[in-house]
Amino acid sequence: MKHIIYTLTFLFIGTSMLGQEHVNTKGGYAAEGFDVVSYFQDQPQKGNKKFKTDYNGTAYKFASQENLEAFKNAPEKYIPQYGGFCAYAIAQNGKKVSVNPETYTITNGKLYLFYNSWGVNTLEKWNEEGAAALQQKADKTWKDLTSTN
Repeated sequence: MKHIIYTLTFLFIGTSMLGQEHVNTKGGYAAEGFDVVSYFQDQPQKGNKKFKTDYNGTAYKFASQENLEAFKNAPEKYIPQYGGFCAYAIAQNGKKVSVNPETYTITNGKLYLFYNSWGVNTLEKWNEEGAAALQQKADKTWKDLTSTN
């Protein structure tokens, strides 16, 4: 009986974490704890543990109850592209690189996050090298990365 309980527990935990390797949860939350709704208000803000939710096995924090409710009503609208990893790194070398959550762009209603540290701002590179072409490349690369695991 104990063996069955352990097996069922493992299966439950394993399936609830399915796909989490494809989400940047540095700091325990998506977007490193920033409120993903606040990006669409042109004011990226750190979330508050008082306003948090879980969506598809990933934890999100929000700056206000209103933003939490907005997310709950349309989560797919606010979720960062490419699991919240650096869009430029996904496009250029298929690597899941952490981001600076204050370096972002919103294009066609989608949120893209970028690495920005040690004198390297990949959002600038994204724009200089052609955002549209890089986005197409990143879309394909992300699809390949997430379909193999």
